[in-house]
Amino acid sequence: MSRAQAESVIKNIIREIAQECAGKGHAVSETLVAFIVKAVVLDPRNLFNVDRTLTKQDVRKLVELCVDKLMDQGSPSLDTIKMQVYFDMNYTSRREFIEEHQRVLQSRLVPVSREITDSRVKTREDLEGLYRKIVSYVLLRSDLGSSTDITTVREATAALQSVFPQSELGTFLSLIKKDKEQQLNDLSMIVTGIRLFNKDSRKGGEGIDDLPAILNEAIPSTSKDIEWELELSQSLAWQYTSWLERLLDPEVETRECIVPLDMLKQALYNVRQHEAFLKVILADVILCAKQVETLQTELATRMKLLRVTVHSKTAVPTAQVFPHFTALAKFWSGLQDEMVLLSILSNIMENLQPFLAAQSQLFPDGQLEDILGLEIKKYEQRMKESSEWLLPETTANFDKLPLQYNGICGYTLVKKDGLLLPGNPSIGVLKHREKYYVFSSKEAALRFGSKPDEYIAHVAEKAKQSPELIQLLQLHQQFACDQEPNGHSDRMQSGERLLVKPITKCDSSTQTDTHLLETNIVKSYEWNEWELRRKAIKLANLRSKVTHSMQTNLSHMRRDNVTQTYHLEDVACQSKRDGNSNVPKPQVYLAGLRGGKTKTTHMIKTNLTRSVSE
Repeated sequence: MSRAQAESVIKNIIREIAQECAGKGHAVSETLVAFIVKAVVLDPRNLFNVDRTLTKQDVRKLVELCVDKLMDQGSPSLDTIKMQVYFDMNYTSRREFIEEHQRVLQSRLVPVSREITDSRVKTREDLEGLYRKIVSYVLLRSDLGSSTDITTVREATAALQSVFPQSELGTFLSLIKKDKEQQLNDLSMIVTGIRLFNKDSRKGGEGIDDLPAILNEAIPSTSKDIEWELELSQSLAWQYTSWLERLLDPEVETRECIVPLDMLKQALYNVRQHEAFLKVILADVILCAKQVETLQTELATRMKLLRVTVHSKTAVPTAQVFPHFTALAKFWSGLQDEMVLLSILSNIMENLQPFLAAQSQLFPDGQLEDILGLEIKKYEQRMKESSEWLLPETTANFDKLPLQYNGICGYTLVKKDGLLLPGNPSIGVLKHREKYYVFSSKEAALRFGSKPDEYIAHVAEKAKQSPELIQLLQLHQQFACDQEPNGHSDRMQSGERLLVKPITKCDSSTQTDTHLLETNIVKSYEWNEWELRRKAIKLANLRSKVTHSMQTNLSHMRRDNVTQTYHLEDVACQSKRDGNSNVPKPQVYLAGLRGGKTKTTHMIKTNLTRSVSE
């Protein structure tokens, strides 16, 4: 099956599950359904073979299992998965949060900017209207006051006129569009800086909130709320942990629990995941507080320099004050970004609360604590009990090692049937195949270290049975190579999230400017040489002119001559040479030709020629 066909099958299954849930009165997102489908297929108890294409019976079984899981509204496991999906879809890094906020601001400014840069002014009223639009653009970009407040508009107009009087609109209109947009941005920064300086000097600043004071009050309040929620989740997690330890210990006699053991484990996973997300949000809030402190210091320093520059002076060169105004605007914009980021983090923290509803109904308020009494061991106590065995090795950045399973002891997870118990780095950290593992006790460390691959495989099997553990224990890479339901292997890249968002399509359109540059058409331009000659003759009007010519002795019978020569070159060539050889000279002697005493002539031939080989 091709990749396109595989994606089509998966989308059809997801769509069918979502429709059945909607028909039963529960609307679910496609992202949640996609995660549940993958979790059901990975669970070995459901007996799905990922190495072959699903049959119709398999698809029907998969749909029924997923619908049943999604309809179980009292399941802490489903709440945990929903929490993970929500956090994955809504949380990102602070850099991406700020960039998205800037994109939203730019999208609000685009219509106003286009209206200013594309305007064609013909009358004085058009010039005044264009100037008012520039004032509105400045207010909208700086977000300092409302453009409908008369006092704010008057103050912004006065600040703009001090650096950009209305008489300079003609020069502004002659610029190309890109230069117009750049000048608008520069004017907005300068005017914002002027208004901030006026507010600090108590000579204006109408409609400008005291943002530093607001942040100084909001950040501690938000941090306190998150820490309070975090403390509640940690306390509840240790209560569930202590109760599960007692239930799973065969040597301890406990009364029968009215809540099933699996439900207690799901509740523990739920509060542990909530704890992990709160820690992430709290870390961002702390970083936000540091950034705000830095921006406030820089803002105060720049304001002091500006006061020294303009102190008791009627006129100051723009080259001296404009950089200060621009810097003030940048620092203030940074504070505005931190305010937006703090609001987003606070909303995410509040929106995590509904995902704790199922586990909060397992025990009435205080009932679990009454059952356990004073036997609840918290993190500090467990660390003290285990820290006496082994000190950590002398390792650089020991506290920054990337611990596997999000710091959970893998041995306890396997041996105590899914119990989540944080490890103690003071015992020591096991490095196995470039990964680091931490444990809750010395015994757990020794046993895990004797067969690490076996325990790692068992942890993966536990995660397949409880899919919320995949996100909680950060097992994304371990499940990245598992196959999809249709037999298609979908490998995830490093750093990619497990919660794969569904493929969506939408109608979109783009618009480009008709003329990016100002038109400058010269109607009298001609490219044809003969047309230019015709116009020249027409201008000369030879019918009313007389042509004169003369000739001198030097110019008589002269014409331009052009010759071309070639430089002489020394040329040499090689011909064949004569050769000779020495052969023996023939020496043949004949005797008896003249006859003799007898009548018969006897000739004797003697060959004395030397041999060639001699």
